[in-house]
Amino acid sequence: MSIHEAALEGFGRGASAYERGRPSYPQPAVDWMLERLSIGPGRVVADLGAGTGKFTRLLVASGARVLAVEPVAGMRAELRRAVPAAEVVDATAQAIPVQDGELDAVTAAQAFHWFASERVLVEIHRALRPDGGLGVIFNRRDLADPVQAGLDRIIAHHRGAVPTHENDRWMDAMDQTILFTPIGTRQFTYEQALDRAGLVDRVLSISFMATLDGSQRQAVAAEVEVVAGAEAHFRLRYRTEVYLFRRA
Repeated sequence: MSIHEAALEGFGRGASAYERGRPSYPQPAVDWMLERLSIGPGRVVADLGAGTGKFTRLLVASGARVLAVEPVAGMRAELRRAVPAAEVVDATAQAIPVQDGELDAVTAAQAFHWFASERVLVEIHRALRPDGGLGVIFNRRDLADPVQAGLDRIIAHHRGAVPTHENDRWMDAMDQTILFTPIGTRQFTYEQALDRAGLVDRVLSISFMATLDGSQRQAVAAEVEVVAGAEAHFRLRYRTEVYLFRRA
């Protein structure tokens, strides 16, 4: 299946920066998803667009069997190193390599906007057992945080038409489908600790930033250094949003 060019090239080139610079997720948010979707020992979960396993490792800790579905080779390499207990598979959300009804739950962390469509929902519906669950989680930059606001200005300058979770267009597919029913939404707060190098990685790990040429990436890194000022360590604030759905 086709993969968005920005994801294929950007995440392939920026996989190591992604692992170093991207945040994890607040444990209370994870626990709420695990409880509501009954994820734990004896359950089988597919984490779609698993990336380097930022969320996958939290699923593995639940005791569930976790299939980490990731189509970008560079990401899979980082994922295997970071989360050896996960079953890493080269596949897309459009073609999950499981039998009908094999999965108890499907998750997508910071990824659903790349493939949100009725076609993918049909595939997730097929793969889930009756009454299985879908969990979607996003970290959103808290723009009341001055550093986050400064980084957002740099990022927005380069975004273009690349799919993003920021505009909530991914929800269109959920609003229009009859295959899933919403069962809960909650927000949590999270802080990510980074040094100056990590702050640069945080920005350059974004798909469309990773596709910039060398001189452009150096210019972006210099802009991040300006935002950083004289500080050596940072705690970036996020609002974490969790959306849960039940297979109809």
